[in-house]
Amino acid sequence: MTNSTPAIPERYECPVTAEQAGQRADRFLAETIGTLSRSRIKALIEAGHVLRDGAPLREPSETTRAGQIFLLTVPPAAPARPQAEDRTLPILFEDRDLIVLNKPAGLVVHPAPGNESGTLVNALLGHCGEDLEGIGGEKRPGIVHRLDKDTSGIMVVAKTPMAHNALSDAFAKRDIDRAYMALAWGALPKEIDFDGAIGRDKRDRKRMTVVHHGGKTALTHVRTEEIFHASVSLIHCKLATGRTHQIRVHLSQAGHPLLGDPVYLRRIPAAARSLPLEAKQAALDFPRQALHAARLGFVHPRSGEKLLFEAPPPEDMQELTRILRAG
Repeated sequence: MTNSTPAIPERYECPVTAEQAGQRADRFLAETIGTLSRSRIKALIEAGHVLRDGAPLREPSETTRAGQIFLLTVPPAAPARPQAEDRTLPILFEDRDLIVLNKPAGLVVHPAPGNESGTLVNALLGHCGEDLEGIGGEKRPGIVHRLDKDTSGIMVVAKTPMAHNALSDAFAKRDIDRAYMALAWGALPKEIDFDGAIGRDKRDRKRMTVVHHGGKTALTHVRTEEIFHASVSLIHCKLATGRTHQIRVHLSQAGHPLLGDPVYLRRIPAAARSLPLEAKQAALDFPRQALHAARLGFVHPRSGEKLLFEAPPPEDMQELTRILRAG
């Protein structure tokens, strides 16, 4: 008989300072902890995993008061075993070799502890069925690149080993046309490049950062499309490389973190002071990083045809943009 050590839940104790009073509880916890998204914290609150001064907190929107102590517990999860699930996917293109889809925000790509079901891989297994040739001897989709859970936008997934190898090679050689739309704090120049190498943050292994030694080269081209009240920039980001959290890291290191970013936006930015009240509230309460993979182009691995796909930002980003513009 094999003995296994039970997983230990993560616990975070978060006292509220005078400066932090008056915030929504979910936003306060996301900013204080820094490694959990607002949507994840909201789910934990609703599941009874957050205590406020020893009593269960039920509403993510309740406001904080100075001196309160929040205790958040992230329960351990069982190992993920991907199962086919019936879920409608926003598919833009599909053939025998690959699928191109517009991933909604909030959808995790891979099953993992804490997200064993309801992921993109689960949905793809259910969608493809027997049409999935499989990768590496297993009937599973070939994930050649990823989007963070709360980033929306276009992804390509391989259905065959041939497509998986060809697309992986294209991403490695940077033969992919990728562009993102984002909303960032502050007024950015019309055009600017960020080329800081990116590596793991030694103080927080869940974060990435710009490093001076080691790390991987990273280059992001940014073009500003519109600026609202000298406080928020609507930007177009084109990737020359594809590093983890690349856009989020480059913008935050430059003092222009993305609106709603649960990891790289640690405090209310000074730029928020210049926004009208409604726009300020909408910008500060946006529950995820305002980032959308708007464009993806590549050469089809079988036909050699050049394919290009574009998708507008989802409704939540469009609504936020309308509020900022109207304010």
